Amino acid sequence: MTLAEACLRALPALVAVLLLGRMLGALLKKLGQPAVIGEVVAGILLGPSLLGAESAALLLPAESAPALKLLALLGVTLYMFRVGLQLDIALVRQRLKATLWIAHAGIAAPLLLGVLIGLPLYADHAGSTATPLLFSLFLGVALSITAFPVLARILADVGLLQHPIGQMALGAAAVGDVTAWCLLAALTGVASTTQGHAAWWVIAGSLGYVALMLLVLKPVLPRLYASTRHAALLILLALLAASATATQWLGLHASFGAFLLGSLLPRGEVLTRRLDTGLEMPARWLLPAFFAYAGMRTRLDLIVGWEDWGLCLGITLVATLGKVGGSWLAARACGESPRAAAALGALMNARGLMELIVLQIGFDLGLISQRLFSMLVVMALVTTLSTVPLLRLLGPASLSR
Repeated sequence: MTLAEACLRALPALVAVLLLGRMLGALLKKLGQPAVIGEVVAGILLGPSLLGAESAALLLPAESAPALKLLALLGVTLYMFRVGLQLDIALVRQRLKATLWIAHAGIAAPLLLGVLIGLPLYADHAGSTATPLLFSLFLGVALSITAFPVLARILADVGLLQHPIGQMALGAAAVGDVTAWCLLAALTGVASTTQGHAAWWVIAGSLGYVALMLLVLKPVLPRLYASTRHAALLILLALLAASATATQWLGLHASFGAFLLGSLLPRGEVLTRRLDTGLEMPARWLLPAFFAYAGMRTRLDLIVGWEDWGLCLGITLVATLGKVGGSWLAARACGESPRAAAALGALMNARGLMELIVLQIGFDLGLISQRLFSMLVVMALVTTLSTVPLLRLLGPASLSR
């Protein structure tokens, strides 16, 4: 089967995820939840978890999985590039000290808790290439993620995007995501050394790539915008492809390169806005491929018995305690009221799509088992869906309306 034929065979699954996702998203939006969760749930519902392996194979044959993986990689790369474009550094600078404290306390607490629970879970839930240290560190990073784009959507939906609490949460999420992705990049590089990549190559190549982007490309970008306007869009698209390919080639992930390039592009420029707008539709149509691919690999049927579901609940509680508790303590130390600090903690607990991207990377690298992957997907959905109810329960009275 050719790649084109495989892509055509994958189209029914993409259309099904898109249609079901839109319906579920509209329902969730009426309930005050981000619509993107509908597409995530749709991918799981159309996978083997509920349909069963045979029925799911009719919708998405196994031979089309490589094509679906390619479409998913393209969709998530475009998505992460747009996340980088929307990263607002000005939000971080407004209250830099408090933002940094909240961001890194919201990472440190769940990271530490994840490492602690990872050590006893290693024997039964690690992937084929994981060492105890890599497995525990990856679990800690997975628990420490905050979904910056989903958080922005939640803040807009509840009318807090311009509120001081909303701005601080968004700034902390932006800083936290950058830090967490740096940690994940380091882990990915180390994990790649166990899969045939030389350690010196991954480390030196990654450092060289980042240095090239910051020291060479970033100063040139304003001149590129000014001198080649007629070809700038094509050049920027070529840079996006090159950056994503470079990080994938280095043994990291294409989304790292896309995100970094997006974060470096000049803000407020017409070309940047045109690029963002132009890629919105392709990203929107290709991203369901990621949900379909994740749904294929999420096996809720592997979570059986009270012991497994108890572990799933325990991981969710640890993730929530680490995020909410760590952010609350940091916000209180920075002078926020108890209720405002609790609201910040609740907002930082949103994980959403960013968590699924991280989990997919860890699963592809063989760091976690399929069963633990499924448990962490459940954790990501539950913590994201609980963000708005927790905000209204724990936050100031003015936020509960």
